[in-house]
Amino acid sequence: MTSTEKGSGRFWPFRSKWTPCRSFHDQEERRVRANDREYNGKYKYADNHIKTSKYNIFTFLPINLYEQFQRVANTYFLCLLILQLIPQISSLSWFTTIVPLALVLTVTAVKDAMDDYFRHKSDRQVNTRQSQVLISGKLQKEKWMNVHVGDIIKLENNQFVAADLLLLSTSEPNGLCYIETAELDGETNLKVRQALPVTSDLGADITHLAEFDGEVVCEPPNNRLDRFIGTLMWKERSYSLDNQRMLLRGCILRNTDWCFGMVIFAGLQTKLLQNCEKTKFKRTSIDKLMNTLVLWIFGLLLCLGIVLAIGNSIWESSVGKHFQIYLQWEANNNSAVFSGFLTFWSYIIILNTVVPISLYVSMEFIRLGHSYFISWDQGMYHSGQDVPAEARTTTLTEQLGQVEYVFSDKTGTLTQNIMTFNKCSINGKIYGEVYDEYGHKIEITEATPCVNFSHNPLADVKFRFHDTALVEAVHDGNVSVQEFFRLLALCHTVMPEEKIKGQLVYQAQSPDEGALVTAARNFGFVFCDRTPETITVVEMGKPVTYQLLAILDFNNVRKRMSVIVRTSDGQIKLYCKGADTILFERLSTSNEDLSCVTSEHLNMFAGEGLRTLVLAYKNLDRAFFEEWAKKLHIASTVLDDREECVDALYEEIERDLILLGATAIEDKLQEGVGETLLALSLANIKIWVLTGDKLETAMNVAYSCNMLRDDMSEIFIITGPTAVDVQMQLRRAKDHITGPLTHRCKHLDQADVNTQDSVFEETVNAEYALIISGHCLAYALEAELQHLLLDTACLCMTVICCRVTPLQKAQVVELVKKHKQAVTLAIGDGANDVSMIKTADIGVGIGGEEGMQAVLASDFTFAQFCFLQRLLLLHGRWSYHRMCKFLRYFFYKNFAFTLVHFWFAFFCGFSAQTVYDQWFITLFNVVYTSLPVLALGLFDQDVSEQNSLRHPKLYEPGQQRRLFNKRQFLLCSLNGIITSLALFFVPYCTLGYSPRDDGTTASDHQSFAVVIATSLIIVVSIQIGLDTNYWTPINHLYIWGSLAMYFFILFIPYSNSAFQELPKYFSFFGTAHSCLTRSNVWLVILLTTVICIIPGVAFRFVQRELYPTLTEKVRHLQVSRKQSPLKQIRRRVRRNSSRRSAYAFSHQEGFGELITSGRNMRGLLTPPPGRLQNSTSWVENMLRRISEQSMRIGSPSPKSTASHKTDERQDSKESM
Repeated sequence: MTSTEKGSGRFWPFRSKWTPCRSFHDQEERRVRANDREYNGKYKYADNHIKTSKYNIFTFLPINLYEQFQRVANTYFLCLLILQLIPQISSLSWFTTIVPLALVLTVTAVKDAMDDYFRHKSDRQVNTRQSQVLISGKLQKEKWMNVHVGDIIKLENNQFVAADLLLLSTSEPNGLCYIETAELDGETNLKVRQALPVTSDLGADITHLAEFDGEVVCEPPNNRLDRFIGTLMWKERSYSLDNQRMLLRGCILRNTDWCFGMVIFAGLQTKLLQNCEKTKFKRTSIDKLMNTLVLWIFGLLLCLGIVLAIGNSIWESSVGKHFQIYLQWEANNNSAVFSGFLTFWSYIIILNTVVPISLYVSMEFIRLGHSYFISWDQGMYHSGQDVPAEARTTTLTEQLGQVEYVFSDKTGTLTQNIMTFNKCSINGKIYGEVYDEYGHKIEITEATPCVNFSHNPLADVKFRFHDTALVEAVHDGNVSVQEFFRLLALCHTVMPEEKIKGQLVYQAQSPDEGALVTAARNFGFVFCDRTPETITVVEMGKPVTYQLLAILDFNNVRKRMSVIVRTSDGQIKLYCKGADTILFERLSTSNEDLSCVTSEHLNMFAGEGLRTLVLAYKNLDRAFFEEWAKKLHIASTVLDDREECVDALYEEIERDLILLGATAIEDKLQEGVGETLLALSLANIKIWVLTGDKLETAMNVAYSCNMLRDDMSEIFIITGPTAVDVQMQLRRAKDHITGPLTHRCKHLDQADVNTQDSVFEETVNAEYALIISGHCLAYALEAELQHLLLDTACLCMTVICCRVTPLQKAQVVELVKKHKQAVTLAIGDGANDVSMIKTADIGVGIGGEEGMQAVLASDFTFAQFCFLQRLLLLHGRWSYHRMCKFLRYFFYKNFAFTLVHFWFAFFCGFSAQTVYDQWFITLFNVVYTSLPVLALGLFDQDVSEQNSLRHPKLYEPGQQRRLFNKRQFLLCSLNGIITSLALFFVPYCTLGYSPRDDGTTASDHQSFAVVIATSLIIVVSIQIGLDTNYWTPINHLYIWGSLAMYFFILFIPYSNSAFQELPKYFSFFGTAHSCLTRSNVWLVILLTTVICIIPGVAFRFVQRELYPTLTEKVRHLQVSRKQSPLKQIRRRVRRNSSRRSAYAFSHQEGFGELITSGRNMRGLLTPPPGRLQNSTSWVENMLRRISEQSMRIGSPSPKSTASHKTDERQDSKESM
C-alpha cells in the first residue's frame, strides 16, 4: 500500500478517502514526521517539559491563601476576625483570633511550600536529565525538557526513556531491546520490545538516521499503557505499529547497549503522565459528623446571641437609660434595638471559642501521629520481603476502627500467588499421589520423600515432586507423557535468561506459566532458548529445535493460548493449553471417553484447592496452514477491528483438538489467613471475597480458610443465566433465611422494609453463604435487583463473588458503601483491585507477585494479609478510641471555658464584657490546654496490645459509633455547661462576701476573672488526668507542665513592665499577685474544683460498678492480675472436602505477538443448592470458651492450642 502526502490530509491503510487532521485538542489522530521540527511544530504538540508543582515565587501567596480559605473553618474564622476589627461590636482584641488563625495558615503554608519545593526539585531533576538527540545530522546532548515530538533519541543501557518513543533500531539481533517497566506497573521482570525490520536496518548509522523522514499516523494521547495503534509511512509503504514497537516514558533500558527511537508523545501527553490522575479525596465518618456538629454549634451560637441581644435591648430600655448621665450612648447608637443588634455580633465573637481553630490542627497532628505508629509497628514488618507497613495517608486512621465490611481479592491476597506443580492427569491416569506398600493413599507432608532429579543436570533444585511413577513413565518412553511435557516446554511465552553462567532463569509473565515450564524442565524437557523463528528444547538430554510458526496468544476472552511449530521431520503441530470449559468445546469427538475421565480428575484436583489447565494438540495440514497464515498476515495489518479479525482466525484453527491431559497447580494460602479471618469475623466484620477466578476455585480457597464449612446451614449458589432466574434465586435464598421471621412481620408497612431487614440481620443465628458469578452479578447490580442482592448478601455470613471484572468489584463496594452507610475496606494486590481500593472508604494494598499498582493506589500497605488483623483490631481500634476521647474532652473543656461568658452576661447588663483577660482567651487553646489533649489523643490505651488482639469483641463499639456520636456530643456538652455554671456561680457567690485583709471587697472584675481562669485550668487538668487510662512520661510532662506553664505565664501579662509598655493590652496590672496570695481565694478555687469534679467521678464509679462495658471488664482483668503472653488460641481445622472444580489460568496477555514477530530473549461439577447437614457452628464449638472469657472477669486466658482441653478444665474450676 502506498501513499502520497498532500497538505495536512491523512491516508489510512485500507481506507479510500482523505480526512482533514484536527488540532491536538480534539484530534482523532496524531501525525508525526521524523527529524522535522517545523512540520511537527504547526500542530502545537506538547513539549517534553513537565510540571507537577503548583506554585512559583510570585503565585504562592495568593494561590495558597485562596486554597486555604476554601476550607469552611478558615473562612469562618476570617469572618470573625473581620467582625473583631469593628470597634462597635468587638469586646475582644483582634489578636485573640488572628494569632491562632495566622498560626494555622502559616503552618499549612509552610507545609504546602515544602511539598511544592520537593515537587519543583523533582521536576527540575527530571527536566534536566540529559539525552542524546539527533540534531542537524549530529548527536547532541540535550535536556529532557528540550526534546520535541519527532526528534530521534539515542538511549544507552540503564537509561530512563525520556518520552514515548517508536523504537527504530537497537544493538541486539533482530531489533530487540529489553526494558523494565517498574515505574509503569510495578513489575521488575524484563519485557522485550522489537523494532520494525525496515527501521532496524538503520542500525547506529547517524547518516541514515538523520535522513530518516518516516511519518507516523497514530492514535491521540491517551492513558492506555497496554495499547497503541498506528501506522508508519516511509518510502511509499505503510507498516502497522502496535504497543510492542513502543518504549514508554518511565521505562528503563536493560541488557541492551543502545537503541534509537522517534518521539511520538512528549511531556504531559505521554502515557505515563496521562495515567497520573488525582486520588479521590476520602473523609472519615467523624469528619462528616463534625460538619453536622459544627452546624449545630453555630445554630446554638445564633440562639445564644439572639437571647443575649434581646436581653441587652430589654436592659437598655428599662435599666440602662438611668445610667446615661455618665454612660452615654454613642452618637450612632441611639436606640435599645440597635444596641441589641450590635450586642448580637459582639457575643458571636466572644462565644466562637466553642469551636476553636486549634481543634482542627490538633486532629491533624493526632492523625499524623497515628499514621507513624502504623509505619513503625515491628509487628507488621515482613522480614522475608523486607517490607514494613506504611500509612500512605494521614486522614483515615480512626476510620480503621469502624470497618464493617472487608472486600478482599483472592489470588495474592488470601493466597501467596506462588505456584507449585503438584499433580497432573495424562491420558486418563493421575500422577502426583503417593501410596504405601498396601496401596493406600498417604498424605504428602514436608517429610515425604521427593523424587530424585539428580540424573537431570538442568533440573531446578528447588522443584519438589513426590510421585516416582511419572519419572518412570518419561524414561520408559510413554508417548502421551512425553508429548504432555513437550507441550509444556513449547506452549508458553516465558523468556529464558542466564543470569549466572550455567544457571537458567525463567522470566515468566505469571507464576502459573513459570511453574509449568519448570515442571517440564525437571522431567526432561528443558526449554533453554528461543529466537524469533525457533524454540530450542533439550529433550531427554538431546537438543531439539522447533521452527516457531505462530503464537496464538492468551487474552481474557479466549482463555487459552496456542503455538504452532514445525518439527525436525517437517510435521506442523498446534499445541494448546487453556481453561477446561474452553478446550472441551474444541476437542475432537473421538476424545469423549478421555474427556469424561479427565473431567473427573479435574474435579478431584479442584476439591483439593488446586488450579487446573487442560492440554491438547493437533496435527496441521501444510496447505491449510499456509493459507491460514496469509489470512493472519492481512488481518494483523488492519487498523479497524484488528483484534476481532485475528481472534476469528484463531478460532478457525483451534478446532478438533486431541486431549492430552490436565495440570494441577497449588496456590497456597498466605500464612495466618485462617486465623485472621476468624478474628475479624469475631469482631463482627463481614468479609466478602471478590475474585476473577472461577467459582469452584474461589469456593475451595474459601473452604481451605474456613470461610465456607460443611456444617453451614446453607450455601446459596447463584448461577441463573437470565435476570429473571437471578432474581428468583436471590428471592428464594432470602425467603429461606428470613422465612420464619417474614411470617411474623407481614403486618409491617412497606416503609418499614429497611428496618425489618436490619432486624433480620441481627436475629439470624444460622450461618449462610452466598456465592454469585460475574455474569449473574451483572444482572444483580442493575437498579431493579441491587437491593435484593444487598439484602440477601447482608444476611449471609460469607459472600463470594467470582469471575468479576475490576468494574464490578468497584460497583459491589459502592453498593454496600452507599446503601448500608457502613465503613468499607478493600484489600488487594493487583491492578484489577485498584478500582475497588479507590472506591472503598479505606484501601489497603499488598505488595505481591502481581506488581505494585494496588500499593500505589492504596491508603495503607503491608506485605501479608494477616497484618490486617493488627491494623484493624489494634491500630484502628486504638485510633478510634483516642480520637473519640479527644473530641469528647475538647468539646467539654471548650463549652466549660466559653459559656462562662453567657452566665456573666446576665450580671454585666448584656454589655458583651468578657470574663477573662484577653490574653487568657488567646492562650487557652493554643498553650494552656493544647499539649495535654494531644498526649491523650496520641498515647492513650483503654486496654493493652495483647488484650486488644485477644478480645475481638472490643472492636464493636467503633462499628456502632458508640464512643462519639450526637448523643455523646450532647452529653459532653452538657457536662461542659454544668462545669461552666459551677465555674461562674461558685466564685460569684463566695467572693462577693469575702473581704480582703484590709477590709475591702474582693469581688472586683479582674480578681474574679483570675479566680475563674485558675479554677478552669485546674479543673480541666484534673479532668484529663481522670480520662487518661495509660500514663506515659509525656502525659505527665504535658499535663502538669501545662499547669505550671499557666502560673508562669500568669504573672507576665499582669506584671508592672508589661503594663508600662502596652497599658491598653495589659490592663490587669498586679491582679495575679494581689489575688493569688490570699488563702480565701484558694479555698474558693478548691471548692469550685471539687464541685466540678466530684459528680463526674461519682457517675463513673456507679456506671462501672453497675453497668460495666466489655472494655472496662477487660481493663479490670488487665489491672487485677499479670497478663500472660498472647498465645495461639486457634488451631487449624482440617476439612474433608467434596469434589469441586477449580479451573484457572493466567489472566494477562503474554509475549506471543512479540515472539512470533521476531522476539528473542538473550542468551466441573458444582454442588447443587440444598440444605447441608445442620450441626453446631464450628466457631461456636471452637471458640465458645474464648467468647465467654471476654465477658467474664477473672477467667484465665488460654495457654495454647495444644493444652486446649486442660485450659477448659482450669477455666471451669476457676469460674466455680
